[in-house]
Amino acid sequence: MARTWVEVDTAALAANIRTFRRLVGPGVLLAPTVKANAYGHGLAIAARAFLEGGADWLCVDSIDEARALRAAGVDAPIYVFGYVPLDDLAEAAALGLRLVVYNRETVARLAALGVAVKLHLKIETGNYRQGVHGDEARAIAAAIAAAPGLELEGASSHFANIEDTTDHGYARLQLARFEAEVAALRAAGHAVPVRHLSNSAAALLWPERAFEMARLGIASYGLWPSRETMVAAYLVGRRDIRLRPALTWKTRVAQLKDVPEGASIGYGCTFITTHPTRIAVLPVGYYDGYDRGVSNLGHVLIRGRRAPVRGRVCMNMLMVDVTDVPGAALEDEAVLLGPQGEAEITADALAGWAGTISYEVVARLGQHLPRVAVQRPETEGFSDRVYRAPRVN
Repeated sequence: MARTWVEVDTAALAANIRTFRRLVGPGVLLAPTVKANAYGHGLAIAARAFLEGGADWLCVDSIDEARALRAAGVDAPIYVFGYVPLDDLAEAAALGLRLVVYNRETVARLAALGVAVKLHLKIETGNYRQGVHGDEARAIAAAIAAAPGLELEGASSHFANIEDTTDHGYARLQLARFEAEVAALRAAGHAVPVRHLSNSAAALLWPERAFEMARLGIASYGLWPSRETMVAAYLVGRRDIRLRPALTWKTRVAQLKDVPEGASIGYGCTFITTHPTRIAVLPVGYYDGYDRGVSNLGHVLIRGRRAPVRGRVCMNMLMVDVTDVPGAALEDEAVLLGPQGEAEITADALAGWAGTISYEVVARLGQHLPRVAVQRPETEGFSDRVYRAPRVN
């Protein structure tokens, strides 16, 4: 019996892929991203669920993630959009991976190895992370064309400011730059058959501009990229998008104790009881991914009731107030993230308490925590209901 574990609703993951298929249509490749242990959901579990839902490719950040997928029996196309060290390129070719390129050294090493690899040129459009543009982009494309076995299969870029705003002027500028760079590559004789720029927000807002492939991120897991993206979807008339969160994080009550009025709870004595209080100790803490910033701010669910966090979150423990949870007992299930009964703790709520974003909340869940694949009815929980337009007063 695990003390703390993560349940992953594979039916929800597959349903989210089908939602994006309806948005972008049948002619666009869907490539959900499973980097960072599939945003905390479990690499192999999420990969299989996405493919069952109709995903065409999978995206990862590193060759380590790709290697793990191949070892798990995943034979779908895998696109590695993070840096692959030069000494790992031979293995990448042997694994049949598609690679991003933006360094001449990568192309030169692949050419020297004499391997067959499909490459995707990263175009710099204004995010200023990976990528090249102009003469350098065309020079790398020419080097690829000159190397037997290498193929410039695609070109990509990445939006810098489409999720955090409802003003998408900068995103449209990036889109125009990308199209101009691809046009220049094609004019130089490079086919560039697979163009991809869309992330979750772009696929939700501009599905008609997904080109040949959409690299889906957080929304594949049923989480909106941001509140601004949700509002923007409403503004463009997409009021019936259904995203189903897939992750529930659970632990168990390890101890119950009665604490008198005026007692201090936890390190630093940061919470003092104002009345006789019943405390439950949970065997989970910031080592497991429960942010210390949630101390004295958040709550968990026990028996369908909200139990506030009291005192500082410890490395391996936290304390919650179950005074108003009738019948709370040893080894009761406590939900840290997800639904229980008629209540729910969303990733956005947990992120708000911690002063971060939902991406970080799920991606930082400890890899040591068991991931358990489950399939829940579509009606369970609140966040998987049909998204409705926000009320306007």
